[in-house]
Amino acid sequence: MKKIIVIGSGFGGLSIASRLRAKGFSVILIEKQGDLGGRARTFFHNGYKYDAGPTVITAPHLIDELFSIHSEKLNNFVNLLPVKPWYRFLFDNGEYLDYGDKLLPTLNEIKSKFGYKNANSCIRLLKHSKRIFNKAFLELSEEPFESFGSMMKHLPELIRIRFDRSVYKAVDQYLGDKNLNKALSMHPLLVGGNPYSTTSIYLLIQYLEWKWGVHYAEGGTGKIVDALENLLLSKDVEIKKNTEAHKIILNNNKVVGVDTSDGIFKCDLVVCNSDPTYTYKNLIGKKSKKIFNNFNLKHSMSLFVLYFSTKKLYKNIKHHTIIFSKRHYELLNDIFNKKIFIDDPSLYLHRPGATDPSMIQKNHDTFYVLAPVPNNLSNIDWKERGDEFSSIIITTLQEKIMPDLSDNISDSFYITPDYFENELNTYAGSGFGIQPIFRQSAYFRYGNKAIESKGLYFVGASTHPGAGIPGVLSTAKVTEKLILRDYDINK
Repeated sequence: MKKIIVIGSGFGGLSIASRLRAKGFSVILIEKQGDLGGRARTFFHNGYKYDAGPTVITAPHLIDELFSIHSEKLNNFVNLLPVKPWYRFLFDNGEYLDYGDKLLPTLNEIKSKFGYKNANSCIRLLKHSKRIFNKAFLELSEEPFESFGSMMKHLPELIRIRFDRSVYKAVDQYLGDKNLNKALSMHPLLVGGNPYSTTSIYLLIQYLEWKWGVHYAEGGTGKIVDALENLLLSKDVEIKKNTEAHKIILNNNKVVGVDTSDGIFKCDLVVCNSDPTYTYKNLIGKKSKKIFNNFNLKHSMSLFVLYFSTKKLYKNIKHHTIIFSKRHYELLNDIFNKKIFIDDPSLYLHRPGATDPSMIQKNHDTFYVLAPVPNNLSNIDWKERGDEFSSIIITTLQEKIMPDLSDNISDSFYITPDYFENELNTYAGSGFGIQPIFRQSAYFRYGNKAIESKGLYFVGASTHPGAGIPGVLSTAKVTEKLILRDYDINK
């Protein structure tokens, strides 16, 4: 029986471990931290529980598949709750838009606030995003791209759906209001991309949400991680926590084991859910042979996340509120390109108690608020500026949406790009791996199968098809196909 080591227990690592075990492989899952989940860990602080993130659950059937392939059901482990509305968009002029759940009420609200013409244009935009979804998600998200030719055969349809446009440009072709443009082009930020440079292929996320809805796991995203951990243990997957991979061992350019903080584990294959840029540099010790992975590679922005609880229940705050700064293009340019410290962030506020009463803990509201910030190529000293940025966020929330916040905070802490770099081992503290621009998509992303060494594979945000929970779960499906093609489990 072929023995596989999976490095990293984010959704990509958990997914591939489940899939390969169902196919009869012997699987060992190793994780640096004392708990599983990667970016989807759960934090416990002063008696409160917080989702580390992500919390927007879409395409839940992809999670259910990880259970059904073992003749189990997700809903026997986790209850997924519908989020209503999906988002409240709060603009700098004080106006807001509740978006999602039911299409007609959403269109009616758009019509009342932005006019009939824009509401009608939103329908045309949604039809366009459906066409992209049908091609890029339903057809291509599970297809391995191992050659330039495998990608170019799809070029005619990609041209027809105008992949060359950015998401913002594509939205702007339909809509005539700057605030509405901001709202409906925000999805790239959920996967680490700048709406002004991310290929419009990622408009598929807009239709994906309408196709399957937006959900939240009762008790927190960590409940999904716990359920997958219990599933894997019940299927004899060996899980090694507090075990950091130091080196992937090669013999005649073939994977034979992994040197870890807990000793050497021999194996036939390795699947890395670890950040590929970090992995090539630190675990393999050589560059990727794909020229696209070494030439001016652009990594995503990072995140500053403030977790806090309040004595006051802010009952009028929706589950997901996106607060737009007055600046938009200029702010994103400062974050992605200039990489400078900002003092006017746009914010994503998560209030799980709006959907799940169990997340109102000790009769206190619990939140996290996320701000996109430059990755650590900025050389910002977050040890020096973290408290300052936290204060900027609290002041912004207090002025915009949470009156008397500073007087009601009962618990708080934050993570910075340093957390992503030092704890999660991502290059330059990037929050989502490499950016989802066209020249870093499909074949141009890191390969799901490495070409440098036999027996080395990847899953996760920097591989095809990309970041976000549906994307990462799909990377495991692509990688599974490649492994099953390459290996007979009985040999």
